[in-house]
This record gives sequence, C-alpha cells and structure tokens, in this order.
Amino acid sequence: MRQRAARDQQRLDSGAVTSPKDLENLQREITSLAKRQGDLEDVVLEVMERRESAQERVAELTERVASVQTRIDEATGRRDAAFEEIDAETASVTKEREVVAGSVPADLLKLYDKLREQQGGIGAAKLYQRTCQGCRQELAITDINEIRAAAPDTVVRCENCRRILVRTSDSGL
Repeated sequence: MRQRAARDQQRLDSGAVTSPKDLENLQREITSLAKRQGDLEDVVLEVMERRESAQERVAELTERVASVQTRIDEATGRRDAAFEEIDAETASVTKEREVVAGSVPADLLKLYDKLREQQGGIGAAKLYQRTCQGCRQELAITDINEIRAAAPDTVVRCENCRRILVRTSDSGL
C-alpha cells in the first residue's frame, strides 16, 4: 500500500496526469490508501497489544506451572520417603513375626492364619472389658463364664466373629 501510494503521489507530483478527472481520482485513491493504511496500522497495533497481553499470560501461567511442579516434586519426595519408612517397618515387623511364629504351635499358627485370611487381616483380638475388640461385640455372660473357667493356655474364640481372643488383665474376667 505504501508503495502504491508513493507511486500515485509521484504521478500526481510529476504532472504526467493532466486530466482534471484523472487528477481527482488519483487524489481520492491516495486519500483512500492513506485511510486504509491507517486502519491497518490500528489493527496491527491492536494485534501487537493482544500478543503482548498473551505473552504476559503465558509467562504467568508458566510460572504457575513451575510452582505446581515444585509442589508435586516435594509431595513425591515426601511420599517416597514415607514408602521407604513403611517398607523398612514392614521388613522389621515381618522379622519379628517370624521370630514369634517360631515359638507358636503349628496348629495354632495355622488357625490364626486361616482366621486372618477370613477376617480381613485380623485373626486374633483383645478381650477388653468383656468386649471383643475384633467385632466390638460384648460377650454374653455365659461366654464370659466359660472363658473364665478355661485354663490360661487354652485357646478361646469369640462366638460372634470367631477370632481368637487374647486375654489380659483388662479383660474383665
């Protein structure tokens, strides 16, 4: 457009166009080109402003993504540390269980493992104040009397959930 306007202006200034009608048309075209050029420059400015705004938004979002990624990395580190701690504790408890399991009669260990599998990982429960801590049910007085009469080394079980009951001084017997 600029080249065309410059060429038209040169023709106008050179005096090559002598017809008044052609001169008038040439002047109108130069004015029209100047207006179109102004409109296009306004559009370019608007696009540049929008681009600048978009670049600022991209920078802001990039910063936010970096911040979130940092938080994710920190959380992942804490999670991994917790997993390591849990794995170490699991290994320690497994070793302790092996030592204790070695001192328990085989038939009792077999019963415990069977109950543990059936009861969601808990095969024995503490008897606390006449209540089975496995199913949270208070035992009937007849069951309490039978447990009271049983020898200390006798395996007793809850009538409700069938778990092995562990008797302590807090059992309420």
